[in-house]
Order: sequence, then C-alpha cells, then structure tokens
Amino acid sequence: MQTNDHKIRDYSAHLEAKYGLQGTPERNIFDEDAYAFYTSQLLLETRKEAHLTQAELAKRIGSDKAYISEVEKGIIVPSVATFFRIIAALGRSIEITQKL
Repeated sequence: MQTNDHKIRDYSAHLEAKYGLQGTPERNIFDEDAYAFYTSQLLLETRKEAHLTQAELAKRIGSDKAYISEVEKGIIVPSVATFFRIIAALGRSIEITQKL
C-alpha cells in the first residue's frame, strides 16, 4: 500500500489539479483569495512589528478598529489608496520595480 507523505513536489500542478488552470474562473477566485490572505498577514505582521494596536493604526488612517480587524482577517481587501495609507501609517513604504 502506498502512503502519502504530504509533501507537495510541484506546487503549480497541485494548484491546477485543485483549482484549475490559470485564467479559469475557479483559479481566479482562488488567486484573489490568496492575495487577500497574503495582504492581511503582511499588514498584521507589520503592525505588530511597529508595536501598534489596531485602534492606534485605525486612528492614524482615519478609520476605526473594526475596519483594521477585518482587513487583518482578510474579510476586507483595502483599496490601493487605503493600502498605501496603512503602509505609510506603519512607517513603511512600497517600492515598485520592473520585473526582469
């Protein structure tokens, strides 16, 4: 009997098998959810590194704690403008570079 060692060796193939090829509606939904999760975790970790509470960050961007909480849970994806305001309020910046 063959057992599964739970090690993914080809992540692209795994995603294609589970969510479909890139560009399909199912894969697009997965990709959007993945980006939302990644963004939420990035902001959560950066806020903690800045030693700010959700309420303090919310005050800095003119929002409320509930909004920051929903962003950090991935429930709400902030607009690009709000994302940049959050990043600036955390004392960070974003650099856009050309992909080679």
